[in-house]
Amino acid sequence: MTPASALGAALPVSTQFIHLFAALLLLLAFAMLAQRRVVNLVNLFAAQGALLVASAVVVAYSTHRPELYESAALTLLLKVFVLPYVLHKLIARLGAEWDAETVVNIPTLQIIGILLVIFAFVLAQPISQFAGAATRSTLGIALAVVLLAFLMMIVRRKAIAQVVGFLAMENGLLFAATSATYGMPMVVELGIGLDVLVGVFVLGIFFFQIREQFDSLDLHHMETLKEE
Repeated sequence: MTPASALGAALPVSTQFIHLFAALLLLLAFAMLAQRRVVNLVNLFAAQGALLVASAVVVAYSTHRPELYESAALTLLLKVFVLPYVLHKLIARLGAEWDAETVVNIPTLQIIGILLVIFAFVLAQPISQFAGAATRSTLGIALAVVLLAFLMMIVRRKAIAQVVGFLAMENGLLFAATSATYGMPMVVELGIGLDVLVGVFVLGIFFFQIREQFDSLDLHHMETLKEE
């Protein structure tokens, strides 16, 4: 039995759980978009990671794919514990518990986010027509989460907030991989996880260099750099 047919043969309870996790993931994406404090952004990112873990466990149980339990464990370790811990330590070391400034105001940002969600569902509709029942509703949401995270990267002025946006974008891609393709090979997930972890450490060093040079983590100061 293929993974798609196994999921279709399962009781609708598992599909309903996946839909619930998808909706909560989208709500968290909007909450991150409206959040002003960097510390709260990291906490919301960890909550997204917990939803990814729960979604992977449900898909693993309904499709009888034990390797997805390993994926859930890796996600739990990296996205719920390690990465939030590293980001919190960076924020404390840098003294960056301030509010995260945005290029546009929050209400306008939410309206743009709603338009992006509509665009994501329209874009995902042709693909989801050939997918299973669980995928039809979740693929559009996963794409919306990616677009909202990308929007957050664009409108934030602070470096740490932009990094959290990048990590949230990867959350949307991972959710799409779990709900639409029923998981990636473990070696691929390990490679992606290690790349993200190393990237956060490198960006941490980058943060210290920015603050030492400009006495601030606001990236608009870098626009003053010109060629000699």
